[in-house]
Amino acid sequence: MRTSTRPWKPGFAEVALVSVLLTTVGCAGGSGTEPGGGMAPKARTYLASALDVMEKHSLVTADVDWPKVRRDAFTRAGSARTPAETYAPIRQALRDLGDRHSTFFDPEEASQALNAPADDLMLPEGRRLPGGIGYLMLPPVPSDSVAAPYVRSARSTVGRMDGQGACGWVVDLRHNSGGDMWGPLASVGPILGDGIVGAAVHADGEKTPWTIENGTPRQHTDDWGPAEPLARPAPPVAVLTSRRTASAAEAVAIAFRGRPDTRTFGKATAGVPTANAPHRLSDGALVILTVAREADRTGHLYNGPITPDVEVPETRGDDQALEAATDWLKTQKACRTP
Repeated sequence: MRTSTRPWKPGFAEVALVSVLLTTVGCAGGSGTEPGGGMAPKARTYLASALDVMEKHSLVTADVDWPKVRRDAFTRAGSARTPAETYAPIRQALRDLGDRHSTFFDPEEASQALNAPADDLMLPEGRRLPGGIGYLMLPPVPSDSVAAPYVRSARSTVGRMDGQGACGWVVDLRHNSGGDMWGPLASVGPILGDGIVGAAVHADGEKTPWTIENGTPRQHTDDWGPAEPLARPAPPVAVLTSRRTASAAEAVAIAFRGRPDTRTFGKATAGVPTANAPHRLSDGALVILTVAREADRTGHLYNGPITPDVEVPETRGDDQALEAATDWLKTQKACRTP
C-alpha cells in the first residue's frame, strides 16, 4: 500500500495506524471574504491538512476537481473555530470523491474502533452438511489485531470437519459486511490453497499481492502460524455472497475467483471491492481513504458489485443459495457417491 503495508477496510481500525505529517496549507488568516477566510487558524490548518491527505493518497485523485473540493469544504466550514467544527465538511469532501468507500472517524469513533472489546467478537461457525460437505460461515472481524481467536476457531472447525472426511466446502460470506480481510483469509487458507490469490492495485498500476503461505497470509505468519493442511487438498468450493457481502468480505470472495473447482452462488455483493488505509489527524480522528482497487488471481480488476456465477434469489424459509451450492458440490468428482 502507499500508506499502509496492507489494505484496511472501513468500519473498523487497525492498530498499526499510518501517521501523516500535518502541515499548514495556505494562509491561516485570510480576509474573511474568501472561503475559509473567517476560520480560526487552528481550524483552517486542520481542514487543510485533511484535504492534503485526500489529494495526495486518494485512488481517484486524478479524476477529482480539487480546487472545487477545497473551495466547497472551506465554504461549508464557514467561521469554524475548532477542528471539531470541520468534521462535517471533511465527511462531505470524502463523499464528494465519489469512491463510495472513504469515510471519517472523529476521535471518539476512532477510539471505539481501536479498542473494540474482544467479547463482542463473532466467531466463525461450521457444520457438516449431508453428502460429506463442510460448511463454514465467516462473520465480520474488526481488525487483524483482534483476529487471533477468530482464526483459531475457524481452523479448529475446519480441522474437525476435515477429520470427518469433508469432500468439498461451502464458504458463506453472506453476513460479512467488512472489517478485516486477513483473519477470514487465514481462516479459509487450507481450503483456498497457497499462492498469490489476488492483489490491491493502485492508481499508478502498482500491485500489492495477497500471498498465502502454509494457509496463512504471508504478513501474518508470525501472528497466527501455519495452518494444518487438509487431508483432501484442493477440494471443490462453493462461495455464498449477498448484497450484505461488502468490503473485506468482497476481497475474500475475490480471492476465490479464478480458483479451480470453485463457483459462487447467491446475490451480487455490495459493490465496494476496494482497499482503504487510515490516516490519523492531529486530534486522533481518522481519514479512512480508498487507495486501491482489487484484482483476482487472473488479474481481473473489480469495480462495483461482484456477480455470482449462479444467481439465486433470497427468500424467507428455504436457503436456496445453500441448496444450489450443495447440489453443485455433489456433482463434483471429490463428492460424487459411488
